[in-house]
Amino acid sequence: MHRAAGGYGGINIYQRPRIPIPYPIQDGDFTLLIGDWFKTNHKILRQTLDSGKSLPFPDGVLINGQGHTTFNGDQGKTYMFRISNVGLSTSFNFRIQGHTMKLVEVEGSHTIQNIYDSLDVHVGQSVSVLVTLNQPPKDYYIVASTRFTKNVLTATAILHYTNSHSPASGPLPTGPTYEIHWSMKQARTFRWNLTANAARPNPQGSFHYGKINTTRTIVLANSAPLINGKLRYAVNGISYVNSDTPLKLADYFNIPGIFSVNSIQSVPSGGASSVATSVMQVNLHEYIEVVFQNNEKTMQSWHLDGYDFWVVGYGSGQWAAEKRRTYNLADTLTRHTAQ
Repeated sequence: MHRAAGGYGGINIYQRPRIPIPYPIQDGDFTLLIGDWFKTNHKILRQTLDSGKSLPFPDGVLINGQGHTTFNGDQGKTYMFRISNVGLSTSFNFRIQGHTMKLVEVEGSHTIQNIYDSLDVHVGQSVSVLVTLNQPPKDYYIVASTRFTKNVLTATAILHYTNSHSPASGPLPTGPTYEIHWSMKQARTFRWNLTANAARPNPQGSFHYGKINTTRTIVLANSAPLINGKLRYAVNGISYVNSDTPLKLADYFNIPGIFSVNSIQSVPSGGASSVATSVMQVNLHEYIEVVFQNNEKTMQSWHLDGYDFWVVGYGSGQWAAEKRRTYNLADTLTRHTAQ
């Protein structure tokens, strides 16, 4: 939840009692909401964007809205850390001094339980890891540092063993270097645990996604063009603007002139960029291949509101049909947001 909605915190959704989880029940849970932080008022930040300028570099990174927080646990017990990136624009790498993390869940999907020293978590994404407090009793640093930024911002918290009498000490555990390929390689290791829970009856769900023929391919290319002298962000050359009439009402009552389904094409046209209330039409029960093409030098986040989607591949350069040979059509994860 966000403060603007009247509250702040995580909403944890647990499994149904009759459906077993593929790991022993943890001894406790910690929720970590981590994100970049701007000292500038959010209204001023919006004015900055509306004026055609980019967001400034964030002033810091916060864990649970604080510059310093402590998580207490008993030696020998195992705890679940539910980690979410709630920032505006910055990816981070998460790690715990002296401890490894067993990945067990990514946004509702149980995963192959690989062990990691650190994890990249991008904007809008969540992961759950199990951490066993199996080290000598003392305090240990929890670290989140920004990724793909020239200036690296770092936030720290403390993992406190309840029988500890020693403060955290030593250098902070180091994270990965700038390189993007390290992050993509790690993301490819996040795979679905096909032995967990039960198969879904939906023919487009669960273990069947790789066996269904797609009905069409949509390529969405983001860009940052200048339109009428202002920096805009566009998809396939169209920068979206809100209409005065809600789109669902306009569609339901067939109100003309609000939007046009021809305002944005399903592949980049290469023409001049423009603004429009862009709507792309799809048909009920279509099974669509969507390609997110990022030709910019910045990290981009893609979110499909109300839907999960299978992220079957990552890569560099321009997408081509030959890339399909590298798709994971067996045990990839469903995500809410992809980078």
